[in-house]
Amino acid sequence: MTAADGAAPPREIRLSADKTTLQITFASGQTAHLTAEVLRVESPSAEVQGHGEGQKTTPAGKRSITITGIAPIGNYAVKITFDDGHDTGIYSWSLLQDYAARQDRLMADYLERLDSLGLSRDA
Repeated sequence: MTAADGAAPPREIRLSADKTTLQITFASGQTAHLTAEVLRVESPSAEVQGHGEGQKTTPAGKRSITITGIAPIGNYAVKITFDDGHDTGIYSWSLLQDYAARQDRLMADYLERLDSLGLSRDA
């Protein structure tokens, strides 16, 4: 069975013991380790992404963020809750695959945005 966006559900999603990393084994067998920090600062929520072009925000102080909950959304996504209370992002299977493929670039872009805004990864 595939999700509405065409991506098959992952075989497994496992939260690390320290709650800072999601290990996802995709239907293809590929395994990825997505950090809570990347997932939080790239949340697909309107709070982070905005409602249109140029509205993306850059959450600071998220280096030590942890995941406190993961809930399935139908057969197409998960909702992730973070220890700062953020819980409005819906992470589809295809979005998680995209983040897995681009995690290094996403992190580098985030660090550049923080630097340009004079913000820090630390609280």
